[in-house]
Amino acid sequence: MPARRSTNRNSESVDNYLKAILALAGPEPTRPGDAAPRRVASNALATRLGVAPASVTNMLQKLAAAPDPLVEYERHRGVLLSSAGRRRALEVVRHHRLIETFLYRILDYPIEEVHDEAERLEHFISERFEERIAAKLGHPSTDPHGHSIPTLDGEMPQQHSILLTEVVAGGTFVVDSISDRDAPTLRSLQDSGMTPGARLRVSKSASAEGYSVRIGRSAKALDLTREVAREIRILPLAK
Repeated sequence: MPARRSTNRNSESVDNYLKAILALAGPEPTRPGDAAPRRVASNALATRLGVAPASVTNMLQKLAAAPDPLVEYERHRGVLLSSAGRRRALEVVRHHRLIETFLYRILDYPIEEVHDEAERLEHFISERFEERIAAKLGHPSTDPHGHSIPTLDGEMPQQHSILLTEVVAGGTFVVDSISDRDAPTLRSLQDSGMTPGARLRVSKSASAEGYSVRIGRSAKALDLTREVAREIRILPLAK
């Protein structure tokens, strides 16, 4: 088993940069013709992490100059994860999503609290603890928000869902996942019945301001702003 990396504030910061790049770059291609991950602009990374652009530039330069570089960085062209950086990012994402699932299923944490708690813990668990959590949970493939959990060998399952904002006509869908980045929105959506696996009927007449949807068998319409709709990923209902 590989040695566990040190868990200090510097490694926490590195982990957070790598996770942010992974999220912003898009998925790895799985078939010929699939788009390659996007190069991530420093300004986008600064916005995601809430830090100054100059700090982002300094960190990316350090990560690219390391003996085993974690990123490929060119000034004014953005950044990509190296293979080592991607492995490390997926390891941390796996820890995060397993911890979220454990907190929600076993410790009965409210859904809006699991993300922040997992952010604090993800850097510090041992590989043995990770294995025990996964086994206790029955080796889940998704977390409470519907997000895929990377496999133990560092693979991220392919995502087939689309954002609710990408729907061009009405229809019936299944909620695939909901972003965990805004706790109040997450709580509000869950209270409305908007959870992974829920059936969602989308109105054909989505206004410029947002979307009108109905959840499950409910006849009551739920109005969503476009900002909230961007937090929801859906799949067509299987026939």
